[in-house]
This record gives sequence, structure tokens and C-alpha cells, in this order.
Amino acid sequence: MPKKYAILTFCILVLLAVSLSAQEVNVTGDWKMTITTPRGERTQDINFKQEGEKLTVTMQGRRGEVTAEGTVKGNEIEWTITRSTPRGEFTMTYTGKIDP
Repeated sequence: MPKKYAILTFCILVLLAVSLSAQEVNVTGDWKMTITTPRGERTQDINFKQEGEKLTVTMQGRRGEVTAEGTVKGNEIEWTITRSTPRGEFTMTYTGKIDP
């Protein structure tokens, strides 16, 4: 294979790899989330609706449903919820990495 074809093939492979890694991740859908707490593992239903980087999150818990907003940037996901409890309000931020 002539040198210029080898270089062209290499460039095409690099561009293909870059375009595949730049594909957008979309987490839209229903999920089950398990977290570990001092009282043991807790599993809850969660729904994500993603539009670009904007994320709307609906979580079902023992005290009902809560809706929050967050972001998806690359493979990073983050959202913050505020819950009302008998002891007052508390805010919790969830962060993670998406493994496509």
C-alpha cells in the first residue's frame, strides 16, 4: 500500500473514532436506581427526559413523587432534588458518569 493511502486510511480511522466518541448520550426513559444509605439499600423508580443537555427527572419514593432538573454533559450526569420531610426540607445532589 503506498504511503499516501496508508496516511489517508489512518486519517479516516481517526475521524471515525472521534465521531463515535462524540455521539450524544441520551438517558431518556424509565430506570431503577439503587442507593446505599445508613439504613441499607433503597431502590426507587426514576424517569429521565433529556433534551440536549437539559434533563428533567421524576423520582418516586416512599413519600411520593418529586420532580427536578439537571444536566447531561458528555458522559456526566447531575441533578438536584429538594424534599420536604417532617424535619424540614433537604436538598440532595446526584452526580454520575454514564457508561454507554
